[in-house]
Amino acid sequence: MSAGAAQPAALGPRDLLAALAVVVLWGLNFIAMKWGLESFSPFELGAMRYAAASLPMVFLVRPPRIGWRWVVGFGLFQGVGQFSFGFFALQLGMTAALASVLMQTQVFFTALFGFLALGERPSRPLLIGMALAAVGLVCFGMNFVGPEAGRAGGATLIGIALTLCAAASWSVSNIVARLAQRAAPGYDPLAFVVWSCPAPILAFALLVAVTEPDAARWLQADTWRALPALAWGSVAYLGWAATIVGYGLWTRLLTRHPANRVAPFSLGVPVVGLAAGMLVLGEVVTGWQWAGTAFVVAALGCVLLGPRAARD
Repeated sequence: MSAGAAQPAALGPRDLLAALAVVVLWGLNFIAMKWGLESFSPFELGAMRYAAASLPMVFLVRPPRIGWRWVVGFGLFQGVGQFSFGFFALQLGMTAALASVLMQTQVFFTALFGFLALGERPSRPLLIGMALAAVGLVCFGMNFVGPEAGRAGGATLIGIALTLCAAASWSVSNIVARLAQRAAPGYDPLAFVVWSCPAPILAFALLVAVTEPDAARWLQADTWRALPALAWGSVAYLGWAATIVGYGLWTRLLTRHPANRVAPFSLGVPVVGLAAGMLVLGEVVTGWQWAGTAFVVAALGCVLLGPRAARD
């Protein structure tokens, strides 16, 4: 490194705690998605998620002091892009456990887009961690090799393809958040996330109206009264815990640290997702999935402890 190049500051205890909180919130996120899709279509659940995230927060939080193109762009990629693909993946053949793993390919997309758009070069510990994570993802993919291919862990090829598209959309929203920080240093991450929510609501509502023949049923009070408590609980968790708290903390981290340093923390999400899928939904974890989990944990340890070991 040249003498004039500044080394980005390591994550402090508060940022590490925030990152771990996001890991737990997003790991359980996939359970709430599965439950929500029992009562809503993917586009309906997307609209409900962001309606919950918007209300009552838009009345309590002032708009961020930043260009609206960043706010709307973040909302469309992080909301409509990620969750349209993600919800359809879960509906068309993807377990919550495996979805929580494949979504972490956003680390690779984020590193690539961060290099192309922001010039952020990955550190050696990050490269090693990404290599370990790649081996882990290959282990998960091994479920599709051999005589049991097509029945691996409840996943389908279309489910995997849609999940990868969701991960790519998530990574673009990471880059939008970093570009927004460059355009308006010190913007309020919570306000940024809250005010990015109305755009997905409008987009999802339009998609529901265009694609679903019985969309008019949502204009009837009986439809709302018939929703079970589990549906309301799923929407509340997705809107407030996973979106407002989770993405608020995540975006705050992205405003304080390079995207390729923050993104690898999401590698802990599949550990929580796999455990939750097994314990809550009764999903089966294969030997290959356990191997993949071990590599993911090793990758996370490398990313967390590597920079400190390099300084010692």
